[in-house]
Amino acid sequence: MSDLARGFLFYQSDKKLPLIKKAKGIRIWDESGKEYIDACSGAIICNIGHGNERVEKAIREQAQKAFFAYRTQFENEPAVLLAEQLVKHSAPHLNKVFFVSGGSEAVESAIKLSRQYFYSKGQGSRYLFVSRTPSYHGSTLGALALTSYAPLEIPFGPMIQSYPKIPAPYCYRCIYGKAYPRCNIECARALETTILEHGQDNVAAFVVEPIVGASIGALVPPENYFSVVQDTCRKYGIHLILDEVMTGFGRTGKLFAYEHWGVEADIVALSKGMASGYYPLGAVMASEHIVDQVLRAGGFAHGHTYAGNPMACAVGLEVFKIIIEEHLSENSAAMGQILKAGLEELAKKYAIIGEVRGKGLLTAIELVKDPDTREPFPAEKNINMLLTDVAAQNGLIIYPRKPINGLSGDHVLIAPPLIINEQEVYEIVGRLDSALKSTVKKI
Repeated sequence: MSDLARGFLFYQSDKKLPLIKKAKGIRIWDESGKEYIDACSGAIICNIGHGNERVEKAIREQAQKAFFAYRTQFENEPAVLLAEQLVKHSAPHLNKVFFVSGGSEAVESAIKLSRQYFYSKGQGSRYLFVSRTPSYHGSTLGALALTSYAPLEIPFGPMIQSYPKIPAPYCYRCIYGKAYPRCNIECARALETTILEHGQDNVAAFVVEPIVGASIGALVPPENYFSVVQDTCRKYGIHLILDEVMTGFGRTGKLFAYEHWGVEADIVALSKGMASGYYPLGAVMASEHIVDQVLRAGGFAHGHTYAGNPMACAVGLEVFKIIIEEHLSENSAAMGQILKAGLEELAKKYAIIGEVRGKGLLTAIELVKDPDTREPFPAEKNINMLLTDVAAQNGLIIYPRKPINGLSGDHVLIAPPLIINEQEVYEIVGRLDSALKSTVKKI
């Protein structure tokens, strides 16, 4: 392929990238034949790995039937069966499913469902959605309004709704200058303060990732964080909306991350691992009383053209079966322990690793200039990108971000496909070791 032809395409930057030739399992090869380990599952999406033959077969079979059917004209069997499986394996109260095509769509659909529920009950003043800082919930305008990650927000500030934010439970850099558990989880209790400041009759929901994904990097909350949050939501009659776009479908060692703490969310947004990169797919799950109220009042005033199409749902159904039948959530838990232990050994070896975080196969390392004071590197040095580029040279793909609201600090996510085995985990740690060694020399 000519450089001229490749020049017509653009995404976030003009950085020249290798051209992918093929992918299988946890590995990717570029056009030169160089092999990479996909240690971040693309954008933490390829939960079942690349080139799965069962999914390929499901695609061929569905292609002989129908690729597309519009949801207001026909039901389709894959959508019905996938919804059934999601309900079967989810929390008992989450018994309604609405399909979309991606994570941003799922989050937008979730907040619109919550808003329409209250509107239909004569509580039209409830339009505010509380979220956290830092956070990432999507790039479309509604989801971006929930997001607190400065580089993504600033250019579009005049275009988006301003929603209240509370601090994330970022214990490594506690905004209150306290330490858990003596802090009394002040960051969780900030939710009640914020609700009262804005008026409880004006707040519809609290939107939150159970484990923070990209914005801070595999941030696991304190053990009783969600009990405080859930009690607060119930006290003031607001919805608890969980963004499980990244954490769902086995990524954290449970099928859904809410299982770690027994959280009973009113609405859950899903995507990424749901179709594992084989087709665009997402969903919203909600309790029956929310959906029935909206439908009785005239129907959900929302939808997307490709929502619930037969091919997407056929792929999602097969991916879901693979995750369940091959016990990938359990493998994520087991391999995640080995991976985290390996990262903690690297932290002993390299002083630039300030903290190792994560659960299951959603892990991260935060990089710091001074591990004692936790001082970050100067933002302009982009140490996260330096490590990512060096790792790629060593045949390892990792996922870089800046945890201090996207403006400073450095972390990388290590989140390989859930099919990984023990030897492959050690291979990732070994390649990351080499990349860290080279990065420290460059610094």
